[in-house]
Amino acid sequence: MTERALADINWLSIVVWLPIAAALAVMAIPAAQTRAIKMVANAAMIVSFVTTLPLALAYDRSLGGIQFIEDATWIPSIGARYALGVDGISIALIVLTALLGAVACCSAYNAVSKREKEFYVFLLLMQATTIGVFASMDLFLFYVFWEVSLVPMYFLIAIWGGERRLYAAIKFFLFTLVGSVIMLLSILKLYAITIDPATIANLSSVQAAAKTLCGSNAAMQSLVDGAVASMRAGDGTFGLPALHAIGGARLVTGAALIPLTVQIWLFAGFFAGFAFKVPMFPFHTWLPDAHVEAPTAGSVILAGVLLKLGGYGFARISLPVLPDASRNSDVLTVVVTLAIVGIIYGALCSLYHVATLGDMKKLVAYSSVSHMGMVVLGLFALNPNGISGATLQMVNHGISTSGLFLIVGILYERRHTRIISEYGGLSAVTPGLAFVFLIIVLSSIGLPLLNGFIGEFLILRGAFEANPWWAAAGVLGIVLGAAYTLWLYQRLMFGKVEREVNQALPDLSRREWGYMLPLVVLAFWIGIYPKPVLDLFERPAQMLAYQVWHQPGVEDRYAATPEAQEKLARERAARSAAVVPAIDPATFGPEQPVEAAPSGTSRPLSPQPDAATPAEPKPTPGPAPGGNRP
Repeated sequence: MTERALADINWLSIVVWLPIAAALAVMAIPAAQTRAIKMVANAAMIVSFVTTLPLALAYDRSLGGIQFIEDATWIPSIGARYALGVDGISIALIVLTALLGAVACCSAYNAVSKREKEFYVFLLLMQATTIGVFASMDLFLFYVFWEVSLVPMYFLIAIWGGERRLYAAIKFFLFTLVGSVIMLLSILKLYAITIDPATIANLSSVQAAAKTLCGSNAAMQSLVDGAVASMRAGDGTFGLPALHAIGGARLVTGAALIPLTVQIWLFAGFFAGFAFKVPMFPFHTWLPDAHVEAPTAGSVILAGVLLKLGGYGFARISLPVLPDASRNSDVLTVVVTLAIVGIIYGALCSLYHVATLGDMKKLVAYSSVSHMGMVVLGLFALNPNGISGATLQMVNHGISTSGLFLIVGILYERRHTRIISEYGGLSAVTPGLAFVFLIIVLSSIGLPLLNGFIGEFLILRGAFEANPWWAAAGVLGIVLGAAYTLWLYQRLMFGKVEREVNQALPDLSRREWGYMLPLVVLAFWIGIYPKPVLDLFERPAQMLAYQVWHQPGVEDRYAATPEAQEKLARERAARSAAVVPAIDPATFGPEQPVEAAPSGTSRPLSPQPDAATPAEPKPTPGPAPGGNRP
């Protein structure tokens, strides 16, 4: 089916609400019928995953932008709407969420032996709310899904976790809630900007920015037009595409519609919410406790899906809505420094736990801090390579780290301990487990031909383009990551089987092979042929870089549409012809070298309009929203 046909039948709503319908069906089954509960929940998760595949297959990569749009009135008095839509980044994370949900559900089949009905209900609700975050095109709806997603994870840890589960659950909830409440202040301020008279007086500049962002995507343009009409009526809007346009809009003076000072404060509010969720150093302290105490299925969802909400928030809100703040040198210094510290700190903590033969789960938890630091580094390289690599690395981290948690869970089910010193020589006893573990480990460290390599390569290339020292710090994190993962594998799988109880450990069962093989296949597929996945990110990554840098005084390096790219090429050619006259080689003689024209700066002034291109209508002058007005 085509994108338009799927949008007409509200396919995205089906993807979002199907897990909730399945949760209601599970609730209707008597608690004593545990087998029926497990079968229905597992079947629902598999069907949910299958329903996400048409999104990836039908998404029009040449058109780009937001597709599969659904828009309906929800709370008209504040301009909040039930607006769903996805681009390539959203689709990749939705498919990943559905896949890991099915894997986690299958892994819990024998691991959970109490209150099975409630467990699977919370697992299904967790899947629905996270998909809802990735599919929301209304900031108010985004926040509702964002906050509700905390509840099922809290109960998964608090009821089915380890000995210190209540402490870990409360710590997880409070830390992430604090960040979310601070983020809410920024959301309210953004809404206030949409009803500010200064914004309404400059709606023509918002519409001009939206036209460039939407290109030939008529459905996306219609969504923005509806939001503009709501602003003009004084109701304001939470529409994300419209907020993107406001972020890129300029006053007639060339100044940003949202002043830089206001943008930085807004950025700080969103940063609190996203940094706690990633989590970035030093907001990460809830993560090791949550992972150690959570059940295996909870750890898979927490690492593979929930942490991605923070990275997605940076890409969907912080960069496009607040471009001036995102590229501000002081802001970049703070964010990138914290990302680099997180990369190295997380790797060193993981190295410490393997050196002291500590808890495997805590080691993998700290590795997530390091890997997600790489994601933030790629995003704030602010170029297409870095953004594409960061998005791909979010997918890769979901595959490899979920695989590591599943391996730890398999060992825990057999021995009921996660201490590294309790194992050793397992490759001779469980060769199938050793093989799968090796693939996941090599995927995690970024071995070529496995999925981690291409993501890390793109991040490092993007970071090098921005600042070579950033790339050098990222390389150090990768080296340390290889050290602790290979050392962990050596201590678990090689050497003598010194503990007699390990001699009788069973190898992977058919069910365990069933949920581990998809991760192994994906690791090889993305590593060998990443083009289908990268094609999903190409246009969104170019668009994000364009939104950040397409400002007065900044080179338009990342034109958002083919038409804009052609126009840019014509303008550059005209500018070159006007500035650098043609040189007759005969002037210098046949033996004289011709000196090349000096290259331009990395960020020259924006090109002047082409004479053949009609001038854009100038917006009505007015004060900037949030600024000082008489």
